[in-house]
Order: sequence, then C-alpha cells, then structure tokens
Amino acid sequence: MSRWMRQFHRWVSAFFVLSVIATTIAMAQKEPILWMSYVPLLPLAVLSLTGIYLFALPYFKRPPQARRA
Repeated sequence: MSRWMRQFHRWVSAFFVLSVIATTIAMAQKEPILWMSYVPLLPLAVLSLTGIYLFALPYFKRPPQARRA
C-alpha cells in the first residue's frame, strides 16, 4: 500500500507543478483568467493528505514480532 501511495504522491506532485506553471502563465496575461488561480488547489489538497499519511506511516508500523526458537 505504501509503495502505491508513494507513486501516486509523485504523480500528483508532477501534476501540481504543471498546474502552478499554467496558473503563472495565465495570470501573466493582460487579462488574467481568474478561475485558473484555483486549479492548483485540488492537487495541493491531495498532496497534503497523502503527505501526512506517508509522514505518519513509520510511526504506526507494528513492532517486529519476536522470533520463536
């Protein structure tokens, strides 16, 4: 599960970077497209949720089981 989550987090971060670049270009126009300023918010919210999960994952792992002789 965590491997899939890490890969998903990487892809969403790439999409977030692209959306920020697109928003910067849209805002630099003579007549800016105002709704473009909201585009990066969805991937940012997903990044925050997956990032919190990935950050907390090592703290909630089960301790290793004692081996039986």
